[in-house]
Amino acid sequence: MHKKKQYIGVAAMAVLLVAIIIGILVSTTKDQQTGTTAQNATSHTKKNPNLDKVPLPQLSDTVADNESEVRISTTMGDITIKLFNQYAPLAVENFLTHAKDGYYNNTIFHRVINDFMIQGGDPKGDGSGGTSIWHDKNTAIDSGNGFKNETSSSLYNIRGALSMANAGPDTNGSQFFINQNKSDQAKKIDQNNYPAKIVDAYKHGGNPSLDGSYTVFGQVIAGMDVIDKIAAQKVQSSGEGSTPVDPVKITGITILKEAK
Repeated sequence: MHKKKQYIGVAAMAVLLVAIIIGILVSTTKDQQTGTTAQNATSHTKKNPNLDKVPLPQLSDTVADNESEVRISTTMGDITIKLFNQYAPLAVENFLTHAKDGYYNNTIFHRVINDFMIQGGDPKGDGSGGTSIWHDKNTAIDSGNGFKNETSSSLYNIRGALSMANAGPDTNGSQFFINQNKSDQAKKIDQNNYPAKIVDAYKHGGNPSLDGSYTVFGQVIAGMDVIDKIAAQKVQSSGEGSTPVDPVKITGITILKEAK
């Protein structure tokens, strides 16, 4: 009886050892497969070395000879922005011409979403209005729906970036927005698709999900505190929840410098 129990115990231990060994082998195989998959995914997204060689004018507060500079005066304070004529010539010309003509005077920031952006440039004040300077004048540039998007590997929707608002590709009119989000976005992007310095910039905020779909044409160089105050305004609870209860008004835009 005792021998029979012993034999059964030995047999049970043998079965257990075999199961453990098989489990280890299966686990090792899965780990190897997972590692291979990860390596393959990384190899498919190799970084273009030229990305780290492109000019990145947003990262400098200095206004270069080929850049313009404006001051947006609001009822909450001033915002100074430099504009990138070289990379977004249509958007910059459109904005500067509207500014000179007083088109933006007394318009409001009609859409404000804290930790996202503030939007303005609509003479109607509700997000449904505004046209480009070429509307009904030059159909080669604006056939009636707006002018084309201008994207560049040198410009991104980092915190403080000034971009054109649109209703889809190539529908740029007069509305614009300023990226205000303050939270770290670096881990949310495929870093192989971005210059290293832009990845670092996204650690300070911005909206990388907008890259490639909206024309970036300027960068705030002074007055981000004003933008943060505008974004933090109380908004109406209806709809998207982005309509300010007491909208901030643009009282005027001063051209401080035009590109040479």
